[in-house]
Amino acid sequence: MYDYLVIGGGIVGLSTALSLHQKYPQARMAVVEKEKQWASHQTGRNSGVIHSGIYYKPGSLKAELARKGSQSMVHFCQEYGIPHEVCGKVIVAVDDTEKENLTNLYKRGLKNDLAVRKLSKSELLEIEPHVNGVEGIRVPSTGIVDYQKVTEKLADLLGDRGVDLLSSTKVTNIEEDENEAVVDTTRGTLKTRYLVNCAGLHSDRMAKLAGMYTDVKIVPFRGEYYEVKKEKSYLVKNLIYPVPNPEFPFLGVHLTRMMGGGIHAGPNAVLSLKREGYHKLAFDMKDTVDVLSFEGFWRMAASNLKEGMKEMKRSFHKKSFVKSLQRLVPEIEEDDVVPTHSGVRAQALLKDGKLVDDFFVFPGKRSIHVCNAPSPAATASLEIGKVIANKVPSVVTTKMYM
Repeated sequence: MYDYLVIGGGIVGLSTALSLHQKYPQARMAVVEKEKQWASHQTGRNSGVIHSGIYYKPGSLKAELARKGSQSMVHFCQEYGIPHEVCGKVIVAVDDTEKENLTNLYKRGLKNDLAVRKLSKSELLEIEPHVNGVEGIRVPSTGIVDYQKVTEKLADLLGDRGVDLLSSTKVTNIEEDENEAVVDTTRGTLKTRYLVNCAGLHSDRMAKLAGMYTDVKIVPFRGEYYEVKKEKSYLVKNLIYPVPNPEFPFLGVHLTRMMGGGIHAGPNAVLSLKREGYHKLAFDMKDTVDVLSFEGFWRMAASNLKEGMKEMKRSFHKKSFVKSLQRLVPEIEEDDVVPTHSGVRAQALLKDGKLVDDFFVFPGKRSIHVCNAPSPAATASLEIGKVIANKVPSVVTTKMYM
């Protein structure tokens, strides 16, 4: 019998497990992950950005935890010698029509207590000499890191503290009552006094297995990236972002320097017909039916039809993707970029077609479920872990377990 069992071996699951252990050091704990390696999906396939929190609604959990989380992540990396860099980024208005949205974003950054600075065209060019822009915002607290390495360190810390790390263990069923949760897996049945669901792309399904029903469905969006060839990497010093469309939930194609070297361009954001579908033709019947039979998807698609078609076009037409990059850096040419890895974002969607805009956490009988933790979840992961741990009651007893 475990005191606490965490489902999900991504950065949010392991951060939560660490916070739980710090709060209840005598607890017997386990983390289960269906893959052989930690951080196999969202965590290990993102852009590696330590976000500042500038984009998020003031007062929201995302805004608060991104701001705190960026500081926590940097401190964690410093403490454990994980390579990272707080290099800052620029957000660019490419013409006069984007100035108003840029100014609104700047004001939002100030409301979120960020040390943002408005940039003139000449100031912008001093920071990014090859950028195309009439104005910009400098966000100094943005950084870069390899979240795979962060997650591996979290796993090491948990292992050193005696937490059972059960990889290659897929959850097949959950039964919970007022006293315990019984979790069936491909490696046997586990019992726990309290269950924490951090299953990312499958978090809604884990909640459903536990008997929890909401009007939220996870809809997978594939983020497709290109890499700028090494000989043209001088065109980007650090991170260059466009002014996002305030009516569309994604940030737009941007350019990001990576910790491992090189410049990544993207992501394009398109519906994935498989929750772990990292290729254009990836398909899973169950995942596809889940999306297409959900009324909220069709409502969302109707209200975002124009932007969605642009994303689809960029997905299958490299020249269109490059045109988006050229709005930011005109010197980038089609031959300068090559396809690289893709990721899939687990985005919670409501029946009315609205995307869940904030982190979404709710309780069960003997459980708690994290059913929306997209970007900036990696940045905020250490703080998300603390929030969840503070919501989890003490179930630790002094008896010895066999």
